[in-house]
Amino acid sequence: MHEVISANIKRIKNFLNFTKNYFVRHNPIKNFFDGTVTSVKNILSIRKKQKLVKYRLNYQMGKLKQMEKLIAANNDHVFLRGRKFNETR
Repeated sequence: MHEVISANIKRIKNFLNFTKNYFVRHNPIKNFFDGTVTSVKNILSIRKKQKLVKYRLNYQMGKLKQMEKLIAANNDHVFLRGRKFNETR
């Protein structure tokens, strides 16, 4: 009986040591607070990110319109320039 109790106590000590070592390595409380701080920083900087995305989008749209103008200027199709269409009318 004494051996069974001592074996169970030894198993409980091993389990508690494994648990302690896990918490030392991974520390879920610290990870939770770090994640919370990161989320708050992201929420507070969302306006800046939104402005940056809007600027990039406007820049790319301007480049697209510039390319469309160049393509239309060098293309002889009627629907792009309209010059030949007005002459035949």
